[in-house]
Amino acid sequence: MIPLSAPRPPVLRALCRALLTLALLVPGAALAAAEARAAPGFTSTEPGQWLNSPPLDWRRLRGKVVLIEFWTFACSNCIGSIPWLRGLAGKFGSDLVIVGVHTPEFPHEAERENVVRKLVELGVSYPVMLDSDYRYWKLLGNRWWPAFYLVDRRGRIRARHIGETHDGDPRARTIETGLRQLANEPP
Repeated sequence: MIPLSAPRPPVLRALCRALLTLALLVPGAALAAAEARAAPGFTSTEPGQWLNSPPLDWRRLRGKVVLIEFWTFACSNCIGSIPWLRGLAGKFGSDLVIVGVHTPEFPHEAERENVVRKLVELGVSYPVMLDSDYRYWKLLGNRWWPAFYLVDRRGRIRARHIGETHDGDPRARTIETGLRQLANEPP
């Protein structure tokens, strides 16, 4: 192990810089429409697996810009992002649909009643799909809470962003710019 105070070999410094650059750039990279893949169909189709909405599907969402948010209610970074998410409705109106995907980290988060109670407490009114079996999480290859996927009007994933987001912070500005660009594209 190299002590923190020891000088780093040039190769190690270059490798660390490259890894940091990849970690910062790749997750939020936007995709051109031609490179984008279709968002997979929602895996929960029963009414009891959706909160604040009947089950959604991409056919019904066609023509809308969609922000998919992976979260879980015991995640402080997820909770910290909710005020920003609630504020997006005022900025984008009916052009944007937010779909929360609640994928639990701990067993108590998989209980529907606990999720319902937390939605009320947090004032979340947008649709939330329960993903207790991680099927949708796995279909998207997700690995983070919170994670945000921008989906265009044709149902294609155009960008992914990771981490707690607040109104006005750099990540929020980047996501909102992406959402505006998608809203301005033809259906």
